[in-house]
Parts: sequence; C-alpha cells; structure tokens
Amino acid sequence: MKDLASFKRRALLAAIASTLFAVPALAQFRVEITGVGGSQLPIAIPDFRDEAKSGQPIASIIRADLERSGQFLIKDAAGAQLFEGSSINYSDWRSKGTDALAAGSVAKLADGRFDVRYKLFDVVKGADLGGEAQAVAPDDVRLGAHRVADAIYQKLTGERGVFSTRMAYVSKIGGRYSLRITDSDGEGGQIALASPMPIISPSWSPDGRELAYVSFESNKAVVWAQEIFTGRRRKIADFRGSNSAPAYSPDGTKLAVTLSRAGGSQLFILNKDGSNVQRLTQSLAIDTEPVFAPDGSKIYFVSDRGGGPQVYRMSISGGAAERVTFSGGYNISPSISPDGRMMAYITREGGSAFRLCVMDLASGTVQKITDTTADERPSFAPNGRLIVYATRVGGHDVLMTTTPDGRVKAKLTSAADVREPTWGPFTK
Repeated sequence: MKDLASFKRRALLAAIASTLFAVPALAQFRVEITGVGGSQLPIAIPDFRDEAKSGQPIASIIRADLERSGQFLIKDAAGAQLFEGSSINYSDWRSKGTDALAAGSVAKLADGRFDVRYKLFDVVKGADLGGEAQAVAPDDVRLGAHRVADAIYQKLTGERGVFSTRMAYVSKIGGRYSLRITDSDGEGGQIALASPMPIISPSWSPDGRELAYVSFESNKAVVWAQEIFTGRRRKIADFRGSNSAPAYSPDGTKLAVTLSRAGGSQLFILNKDGSNVQRLTQSLAIDTEPVFAPDGSKIYFVSDRGGGPQVYRMSISGGAAERVTFSGGYNISPSISPDGRMMAYITREGGSAFRLCVMDLASGTVQKITDTTADERPSFAPNGRLIVYATRVGGHDVLMTTTPDGRVKAKLTSAADVREPTWGPFTK
C-alpha cells in the first residue's frame, strides 16, 4: 500500500485460512508509553493483596490500561500494603501528589474461581467512592482486571472505558499468518484463523459476535464471516472477479464490500447473509475501503477517481460522491469516530512516508499525529478516546495506540510482526 499499484492490489488481494484454534495467543505484549497528556489525573494503584495467587499481575494491568488512555498519571505506590478494606491516610497520599487511590485484593473461591475486589478513594476530598467485587474464572482474570480499569475510568471521567473490549489483528511468525482476537492491550485471547497465506481486512460486527474477512483459499478473493465463539463461518461474497474490503453497517444487517463482478472495483451493499446485492458506486475508478458513518446514512471510501487515492463519502442510497480529503495527493484507510466527528486516515508524505492523520469532519482541520513513517489502518476505540494503528519500528511491524490528539502513545510490542488492527465494539 506504498504506491498506487499497491493501492490497487489492496483492492484486489486477500488471504486467510480456515481452522479455529481455541488456544492462548502466543504473542505477549509489553506496553511502552510515550508523551504527556494535557490534563492527567494522578492516581496510585498498589499491587492487589494476594494477586499472585491468580497468576496475573492485576494491578499492573489496571495501571497500564489507565496510563494508556492518556487520562491518568500513574503515581508510584511501591511498598504500599493496602486492600479494599484498608483505612486510608489521605493526608499522606495527598503529600505524594495523588488525587485518587485504588486498592484491592484477590481470593480463590471454593469452586476454583477468583474473587477480585477493589475500592476507589478520592484523596483530595478524603472520600470513599465505593467499589465492587466480581467472581471470575481462572482464564478470565485478565478480563476482570480490565473491568476494574473500566470502572475506575468511568467513575473518574464520566465516560465508559474500553479496556474490557477486544481487538483483532494479524500476526506473522515465520511463514505463517494468524488472525488473533485479544484483549484491548493486545494480550490474552485466541487464534481465530491461521494460514500460510496472508490475512487482511478483518472487520467486527457491531455486536462483537462475528468477524468478516477476505480469504484467497479458493485461488480468488472471497469474503467470509466467522462467528467468534463457535468458529462457524459462511461465504458472504464469492462472485466472479475479486471480493474484498468488508465493513458491517451499524445495525449489523448489511455489509459494504468491494467487488469487481461488473468490471473494475466498485462498492456494493448486501445483506449479511450475502443476499440482495446492490451496486453503490458507478465509476470507472477503483472504489474500495468502505466504512459506514455511525448513523448508517453515509459511507466513506477510498477512490482514485480524481487521479490518486482520496477519501470520499456518499449516501448509502447512492448519488454523487463528495470528496473529503484535500491535503496531499494520497489519502487512504478512513476510520470514523463513534460520534461521527473525527476521521482517522493515512496520508503519504514525500513519496514514501505514511503517517496517521486525524480530521475534524466539521471544519476539515487535519492534524498529523505521528512521527513514524509506515503507519497503516487506523481504528477507533468504541469510546472514541483512542486509536489503534499499525506501523513499523526497529524493522518490525508493531501496533500502537494513540489519543486522537497524538499526545499519548503506547507501543504494543511482541515477538511477531503485527498488522491490520481493528478495535472491537462495546458488548453487554
């Protein structure tokens, strides 16, 4: 995707395999935070009492989640022996520059589950903000930690946290590719698909129960959908020519895809079972990478109808396409924020550098928010407060998260090359 030829290949190529593996992901991530947010709340989170019994560093997971959000400054709590029932010396913590404090514990239950408890304290006001307890299976302890981070985030910011949501991405180890479904920090989870062939274009259904993707296993590009929990899959688009770039509608009933069944690569809308195929674009250009607006009324997509790849939008009922990007001659991979106010995309600079940009859709103002030069495929978190994208650092493909203003970034590093990230939705 580094020139127009590869842009065309992206519209035509795909790959994937067919076996579901319900095994732990092999890639283990380490979060590296850079940058400083404009306004961060200082919070201390000592290690949970007896957390080692759970096999997971619960407090460390919570600290990393909150720090990665860009909303919190993690204060040193080393040596503090606290749990949710402790009496808090508020003046001592205030003297350390701490505004909030969370403490908790872990206990193994008779049925083998773990009881994870926490309590949150307002250090400035000297107030107990309450807490909660949850019983989780041994395999769900990390998820339990993410849920605690979500609860703290929501209590202190008033917004829903995304730490217990999931992420999908493609990894490559040796000559094998895997589509992985993981926690929002890139760890845990399972291998959903594995293949000696490349995998591209995973897309979440809005209920988080399916991933659509493209497979080349029949020697042509075919769009499939696969159920996350059962591994069952079905063909969505297997027409003459290429079938690629699936994207679910916000209500989950339809998908937008790129098909070459009528010659060239054009956008089509079809039901999620593959029926009722309707052509959307009528151009002589390559139209690809569709993504629905959050209200489902419009589709954003990439087209070279003006000479080079640019982002356009149009009504799902058809009609004229409106150009959205004007800065630069090569703009691809749009992702729309959940509130519909921002668009993340990739722009090319100087012929070979690819950087992540964020556009305010109301004003058209564009901000380049990275200093890397091989950025790919941004995807907003479901609360719109973070963006995940792929880039290249130190000779390896890695995943990064960033706040939309670019101030706080986190590199999720692993032993494998990773790419094609897509952030999953909120689930009940």
